[in-house]
Amino acid sequence: MLRPEDGFSLLEIVIATALMLLVTAGVFSMMDPAHGSFATEPEKADLQQRLRVGADTLSKDLIMAGAGAYLGTGVGSLSAFFAPVLPFRQGATGGDPAGAFATDRITMMYVPSTAAQTTLSADLTPISLALQVNTENGCPRNVSLCGFTSGMSVLVYDDSGAYDMFTITSVIGALAQVSINRPAGAATRTYEKDVTKVVEAVSHTYYLKTDEATETFQLMQYDGTSHAGVPVVDHVVGLTFDYYGDPNPPVLKKPVSDPTGPWTTYGPKPPALRAKPTAYPAGENCTFTIDGTGLRMPRLAVLGGGNPTLVKLTPAQLTDGPWCPDETNPNRWDADLLRIRKVAVTLRVETAAKALRGPAGVLFTHGGTSRRGSRWVPDQEIRFQVTPRNLNLGR
Repeated sequence: MLRPEDGFSLLEIVIATALMLLVTAGVFSMMDPAHGSFATEPEKADLQQRLRVGADTLSKDLIMAGAGAYLGTGVGSLSAFFAPVLPFRQGATGGDPAGAFATDRITMMYVPSTAAQTTLSADLTPISLALQVNTENGCPRNVSLCGFTSGMSVLVYDDSGAYDMFTITSVIGALAQVSINRPAGAATRTYEKDVTKVVEAVSHTYYLKTDEATETFQLMQYDGTSHAGVPVVDHVVGLTFDYYGDPNPPVLKKPVSDPTGPWTTYGPKPPALRAKPTAYPAGENCTFTIDGTGLRMPRLAVLGGGNPTLVKLTPAQLTDGPWCPDETNPNRWDADLLRIRKVAVTLRVETAAKALRGPAGVLFTHGGTSRRGSRWVPDQEIRFQVTPRNLNLGR
């Protein structure tokens, strides 16, 4: 019988201590995953939010890509005149060479809701960058220069497949001085009065900014002017664009002498038989040639065996010509870009915290410091497809 003055034996103390340690270890083992979830769940939510912002921003511009003028003459999708979706960066600064192709860059152009839509009233030459416009029916009343104002981005284009983006630097009465949104500092050609369309326009380039030294990885948006690009989403580690296009070449829908279009299923209409606005032979352009019998035939090939479903366009197909408006134009572009009907986007983001990233590999583009799986927040990726409505009007 244990007397009141007796204590615990050494064996009893050891057993009690061991049991206490086992219970404590069990409690902490249950608490650790909960603590890991407490640290990782907010980061996972942040990744999903950044993916939503990136996908939403890109989708909105892709849906609008190619939207053209809807007032006055020369109305219709921009794809009836030139390619409004380009797989490279275009603008006043940092532009890619003509005919380039990049998987992580895209430029989109469209006409927003605006009254500034008319035609030139005087030739716009590479030497004298003075913008003068006609007062057409759609122009706002009692407003000079059809509503064009200083700082506005302006798109000028004609039936030849030529186009240029400008920024209005000043407006004095019925005259505006413009600067071209190209490194060369001059327009690519002389744009003739009355037949050249001039509209307010939006040009957005999206690209991936990667700076390993500062660990800066961002989805950027650039407006084509002298302004620097602005970040859209941080910690973007992957951006890829794929293009799907019409397998069939453009065909004529009506005679080019008809005063109203559209004249083709897509792309610029060919000139009159004796007209030679580009380096192509008279009566021809980058999308149509004249055969031995005098008939106009498509210059582009049939892709995918003539199957009506969209085909994936390869970099080679989008960089080998024929060139529009012609191969001598410094702002030339591949005629196959007119085929684009759908753009697939792949966007990948990572957590900003290194402590929540494991070793670089399948789960992590950039490795972190965490060695415990319960504390990992893997990169997240989304792939979505957008069918620009203004590039599918003829389908």
